[in-house]
Amino acid sequence: MNRRTESVGPSRGLPLGVRFFLLAGLAAGLMVADQRQQHLDTVRNTLAVALYPVQAAVDLPFAAWHWSTTTLSSRRALLEEIDTLRRRNLDSHVRLQRLDALEAENARLRAMMESSARVADRVLVAEILAVDMDPYRHRFTINKGERHRVYVGQALLDADGIMGQIVRVQPFTAEAILISDADHALPVTVNRNGLRTIATGTGDTDRLSLPFLPNSADIREGDLLVSSGLGGAFPSGYPVGRISRVERRPGDGFASVDMEPLAALNRAREVLLVWSQTANGELPEPSPEADLQPQTDPLPDAPPNGDAQ
Repeated sequence: MNRRTESVGPSRGLPLGVRFFLLAGLAAGLMVADQRQQHLDTVRNTLAVALYPVQAAVDLPFAAWHWSTTTLSSRRALLEEIDTLRRRNLDSHVRLQRLDALEAENARLRAMMESSARVADRVLVAEILAVDMDPYRHRFTINKGERHRVYVGQALLDADGIMGQIVRVQPFTAEAILISDADHALPVTVNRNGLRTIATGTGDTDRLSLPFLPNSADIREGDLLVSSGLGGAFPSGYPVGRISRVERRPGDGFASVDMEPLAALNRAREVLLVWSQTANGELPEPSPEADLQPQTDPLPDAPPNGDAQ
């Protein structure tokens, strides 16, 4: 068997070192050409477009995680902000309601102060604490009593006219009756002609009755009635109401006459306590805590309970 011996010759092609230097020179030349003339921008852009889906797929989990955390945190922050704004809005509404009440109270007090400036008697502002819930008893309690020189029979006013009078006095509070109470009667005078009569309560805060006027009495709708001062319970000259209805009945001896009170009998929150001048021109001694004191002269003690000035 013949054995063929093959001799191995030198390898064809360039040596590795030469090829390395050639490739390195080619790369350097391409980089210089790209740097100066941007010949490879098209190739680079084409490769970037081809690789973009791969980059997006790799970045998708991270982008999804960032979006979810950002969305949840933003939603939580928005819910907290909405809750905070809701509470602030509620608090603002409550404060606004209180502001409306304070504005109304200030308006009432200003009106009462203007009213007190028009009278010659001493007055004191009192606040209504409680109202009798019995619909047939028009009575209420005020926050002034014996220590403020309040006495039984003392007149009560608001900014528009007479409201009632004191019927019971305690050390720190007093009970008052409205002129609309069915058990109350008030001497009045027609301001237009001086005609005197009695106004009685009807149990309706919007209506008083004048049951003792004859059919021939000079009375007409719209007439203003003021307190006459007779009996000493009420000071004279304070407005009480206006005539709202006159019905003359020939078959009866007296006409049916109704009067609408000027005072806000069922709406007032504050009242004016009035100390009238006595026969010698003096006024009762004021309380040290009097709210309104138009007069500054020293005053004697208030009369005992049961006596009206």
